[in-house]
Amino acid sequence: MTEFWLIRHGQTDWNLHGRWQGQASFAPGLNETGFAQARALATELSHIHFAAVYSSDLLRARQTAETVAKQHGLPVLLDARLREVNLGEWEGLLSEDVISGYSNELKQREENPLHARPPQGESLAEVAERARAALMDISRHQPHGPVVIVSHGLTLASVICLANQIPLEDAYQHVPENAAPYLIKWQAGL
Repeated sequence: MTEFWLIRHGQTDWNLHGRWQGQASFAPGLNETGFAQARALATELSHIHFAAVYSSDLLRARQTAETVAKQHGLPVLLDARLREVNLGEWEGLLSEDVISGYSNELKQREENPLHARPPQGESLAEVAERARAALMDISRHQPHGPVVIVSHGLTLASVICLANQIPLEDAYQHVPENAAPYLIKWQAGL
């Protein structure tokens, strides 16, 4: 069983303004508040002797992970499977634009949260499967931990559900706050 410290990246301007980030390559990195959150988090976790720090390869997660890893003298190990959900056509849009322009797709997501997907995007089931595969591999490489995992809201929510036997359909209710650590025990069979 591996101890994972799940961390959602620090705040970005898009978080602040309600813009949907997903995997957009043009999404911004951390803003001033996000960097302050990452520094505070690194200090909060400084008493823990981590075995490794893994991160999504997206900029906002990498910046958060680098801040934590520096405190511990560890490298950041990047894994694209820890990326946020691919939001397809919704990436870069403001919440009100998604609500007004994609009401049918949002209704489908409410009715079938596990398998509905944004146009040209990814389903929650697909996010959960790649996140599960990443954590299985990491737990094999770091069987005793503890290990930091820096990722994104829905990706981490799916991991929280998997680790706590919560139905994946409820993942949208378990999205962690920015830069707030969440401890789980990961069993190889999850």
